[in-house]
Amino acid sequence: MPRAPLWRALVALVAVAASLYIALTQSPRLGLDLRGGTQIVLETKDSPTVEADADATRRAVEVLRQRVDALGVSEPSLAQAGDRRIIVELPGVRDPREASEVIGRTAQLTVHPVAAETDRKGPARPAPDGSRTLPDPDRPGGHLELGPTVLTGDGVKNAEAALDQQSMNGWYVTLDFRGKAGGDWADVTGKAACAPQGSPERRVAIVLDGKVISAPGVNADVACGTGITGGTTQITGGFDEDEARDLAALVKGGALPVPVDVVEQRTVGPTLGADAIAASTQAALIGLALTALFITVVYRLLGALATVALALYGLMSYAALVAIGATLTLPGLAGFVLAIGMAVDANVLVFERAREEYLGTRGTGSLPKSLHTGFAKAWSAVIDSNVTTLLAAGLLFTFATGPVKGFGVTLSIGVLVSMVSAFVVSRVLAETAVRRGFVRRRPRLTGLAATGRVRALLARREPRIVQHRRRWLGASALLVAVAVAGIVVRGLDLGVEFTGGRLVEYSTSKQVDADTAREAVADAGFPRAVVQESGAGDISVRTGELSDAEQHRIKETLAEHGGGRVEVERDERIGPSLGDELRQKALIALGIAVAAQLIYLTVRFRWTFASAAVVALVHDVLLVVGLFAWLGKTVDSVFLAAVLTVVGYSVNDTVVVFDRVREARRRDPRAALAATANTAVVRTLPRTVNTGMGALFVLGALAVLGGDSLADFSVALIAGVVLGVLSTVSVAVPVAVLLEHRKPAPPRGPAGGERGRRTPGTSPLEARRQRGTGAVV
Repeated sequence: MPRAPLWRALVALVAVAASLYIALTQSPRLGLDLRGGTQIVLETKDSPTVEADADATRRAVEVLRQRVDALGVSEPSLAQAGDRRIIVELPGVRDPREASEVIGRTAQLTVHPVAAETDRKGPARPAPDGSRTLPDPDRPGGHLELGPTVLTGDGVKNAEAALDQQSMNGWYVTLDFRGKAGGDWADVTGKAACAPQGSPERRVAIVLDGKVISAPGVNADVACGTGITGGTTQITGGFDEDEARDLAALVKGGALPVPVDVVEQRTVGPTLGADAIAASTQAALIGLALTALFITVVYRLLGALATVALALYGLMSYAALVAIGATLTLPGLAGFVLAIGMAVDANVLVFERAREEYLGTRGTGSLPKSLHTGFAKAWSAVIDSNVTTLLAAGLLFTFATGPVKGFGVTLSIGVLVSMVSAFVVSRVLAETAVRRGFVRRRPRLTGLAATGRVRALLARREPRIVQHRRRWLGASALLVAVAVAGIVVRGLDLGVEFTGGRLVEYSTSKQVDADTAREAVADAGFPRAVVQESGAGDISVRTGELSDAEQHRIKETLAEHGGGRVEVERDERIGPSLGDELRQKALIALGIAVAAQLIYLTVRFRWTFASAAVVALVHDVLLVVGLFAWLGKTVDSVFLAAVLTVVGYSVNDTVVVFDRVREARRRDPRAALAATANTAVVRTLPRTVNTGMGALFVLGALAVLGGDSLADFSVALIAGVVLGVLSTVSVAVPVAVLLEHRKPAPPRGPAGGERGRRTPGTSPLEARRQRGTGAVV
């Protein structure tokens, strides 16, 4: 075996072996939307004395970490995002009311001597000397006149909740003091012990966030002037277990350096995550099976070997996700499934080029040589198309939030691994097969000697597609007008991510129709809420500002209206400021995506071709958005992920055609561009159809099996795939031809010299490279 194939075989073997080892020995890290739990995004705010900068946010993270640890949540995650954002993930927590209340409070703990007991009504009244009046927790309607602060929560080293086993007086909280705080506690209790039994001055008030949580009297056995020594004490107050544990968590965490607001909150039930995993797995297996069957029928032996490489691609992608510790989210799972369909593209490109080479020799050529040429000529198109997809995936990771970031990660990994799969694993298998004598004597077995249905149909009469470019452009303009009319007339149904508000999905054990659910939600106090059936036994409620207590009231009202046992399956809460921010980020992401594609394609081709490709992708985006407007479907962050993927996919097909145009113009720079472009479109059409079918099999399986959460995502991508194919013919190529006629590439070098002219579709960088190697352009 020659050195190059042996080298590739070793790389393929190592990659597959390492992937298999990782897959068998490590487990994936599932996001909360797959394993169930609550994610809370907090935003720090300026206080009168402290600015909410990055350092204050970092200190707030450490305080919150202690509180969350004290709550006993399994495998919690806290991370700082930017200067003012904190992301808290609480696996298994389905009711976020208690968690968000505990972790978001400032928890200013102070200790005060009690000066007097009064029956004065009204709010707390601070005094100049630091004393104030607060309600007495032990006397309904009574108040306590408190002296100055003698101790703060900074002096508390530890706090633990415990059950009083002896007196059975319920739960209490034990406080352990640090440093001089123990002496301060002994001093204040020592002074209180000097007061007569039963007098108010014998009490010591413990205040949390401006509320007296306990004001115990000092026991009779405490010596006057000595107080409670030992650096520890107990807080009693008739607590139940949850109240004691929450209080211990707050006290142990200490005071937040700055206030925090909840700007985003997401809760997903574990059953919804399990269903999503099962549905996506089924979609992946069915889509992969259909894709494998299709390419095996089309490319025979090479198709079967590509199927093996595709399965190994899935293994390597999964191992890469696990190895880097990426969090697998629901959109990320969809991205993983989609990447399997897109991975077929590189194999199809290679096999179609190899088939062209072999058929060009009228059956007298060498199978290994044709396959080698196919890999060599497809390399440029594969690189360009994958880079455009990576640009979109990178923007998703940069601008998206929450689970959608996972889509950008999995799509990026999928694209990179597909390169290894196609040009290493698939190539090793294919080249090894075509070198076998049994295969060389039976070239039709490989699929390279077969013309193929699409190619045979086109060979009978090559259609003049580009010749009717003005008609194509007119039809496309009409479709864009219909899409824009939908956006203007119907408007976009923006999700809570972009508008702010709350979306809650309830599952009911008994079927509740939409009208009954609307009546229940109205009875709960929200007559303007948008109530819809989102599946068998599921009711979704979308409204503006909604507190956790109000969300719980809607849940109870649904149960009272015949819903039976009602559970929260999904809960998304977005603050209005974050909604505005996400909406702006979405527009910025789309704008940068268009600009990035324009710059990259200008470098790789020429500005005329790049502009044509960008016009086509804008055309595709407008049609997809217009489709969702006419259908009344929700435009949310998952839809944004689909649109940015459409941007990358739309350019893929255009790049393949432009790559052929560039190649043909190098061979014959005097040929008419329209005729050259028409030939390029016709010759790449088999690849376009075969690649599109591979992606549509997977997306169709996702649309049918993925459930409500992935159905709209799949619909957007199916539309994008179909429109991306059509826009190449109807928009990109016609616009490129028109721009080239108006602004042809300027001559370079000696006037009239053939070596000095730059081929349309060839970038200056490419032209210099060609001139340097003596290429005729």
